[in-house]
Amino acid sequence: MVGRALAAQARAQGRNVVALTSADWDITDATAAERFITPGDVVVNCAAYTKVDDAEADADRAFAVNVTGAENVAHACARTRADLIHISTDYVFSGDFSDVPGGRPRPYDIDDATGPLSVYGRTKLRGELAVLAAMPDAGIVRTSWVYEGADGSDFVAAMRRRAAGDGDVEVVADQIGSPTYVADLCTALLHIADSAIREPVLHAANAGAVSRFEQAQAVFEELGADPSRVKPVTGEQQPRPAPRPPYSALSAAKSEEAGLTPLRDWRAALADAIGASR
Repeated sequence: MVGRALAAQARAQGRNVVALTSADWDITDATAAERFITPGDVVVNCAAYTKVDDAEADADRAFAVNVTGAENVAHACARTRADLIHISTDYVFSGDFSDVPGGRPRPYDIDDATGPLSVYGRTKLRGELAVLAAMPDAGIVRTSWVYEGADGSDFVAAMRRRAAGDGDVEVVADQIGSPTYVADLCTALLHIADSAIREPVLHAANAGAVSRFEQAQAVFEELGADPSRVKPVTGEQQPRPAPRPPYSALSAAKSEEAGLTPLRDWRAALADAIGASR
């Protein structure tokens, strides 16, 4: 999803874009990258094993793509003298603030302690470390709860389909993050590609902290559907194979200090996403 949106946005700006699928470039093949990367390129690694629940039973494949594959791309960029932006995730954090005075959650800063709960989160964190070990001047961009909002498998698209139907919809209210519109994320990625920002890790997510339940209600409201049809439940009532961090909102404060323009509020972005896909 991010790769398609990024390629389209970059082309619309008149950029020279080479967008490669996994069939074109298998990043788990250490030799494949040499066929594509040339000096001076900016490589944005959108490739990832993102099926969070499936990764629990498919850890080897998740590791191959999210760790070994990411490392292969970084080595190739370092050898070729190309720039690299590698996309990571809020799931590198645990959502456990029990050791914080008062125990109250607040958006994660770049340098906060990580503690992934799932195979997906652990492989993405290992991928970050592998990329920076292979290419210390690469850039890691963590983002959160990315959606496009049209037809697809993302959360907003799923809630749009449910809003068009009848009956109540149960959505977890004890998972809080920063929903991020893919178009806004792509704008940030292109900003980083064009700029002199060279921080090892940045956060790029729409501003705000909201539960999945609140996000679903907002989707219904934007579509003119009755938000009272959305009913809150707990994660225990809707168990999934992979544990999710109960809180993983991302802070843009240190990214802004590094020169990255903060992404707008999540609700304004959602309104535009819904409007753009009608």
